[in-house]
Amino acid sequence: MVRYSKIKCHRGTDQEFTGSLRIESLVTIDERGQMVLPKEIREKADIRPGDKLVVITFEKGGEVCCISLIKASSFADMAKDMIGPLIGGILKKGGK
Repeated sequence: MVRYSKIKCHRGTDQEFTGSLRIESLVTIDERGQMVLPKEIREKADIRPGDKLVVITFEKGGEVCCISLIKASSFADMAKDMIGPLIGGILKKGGK
């Protein structure tokens, strides 16, 4: 089950990320609400036991339509890249 799409999204104020979206596999949620990430995906993403993942949801029309998992260490870097310039701009305006 492989399908590629080119995507373009904005990261921060002036950065753009171009990459590809790939359908990797189909997972099932069990009666306890748990799922298993396939070994191939864990290895590619370097996800190991004990790693933390940030769960991000996207809503459309008041309903969750997409769920993303991002390694917590990567998310922290992304947040700094996005929030850093914003805070810098606020502090710069406040100093005037």
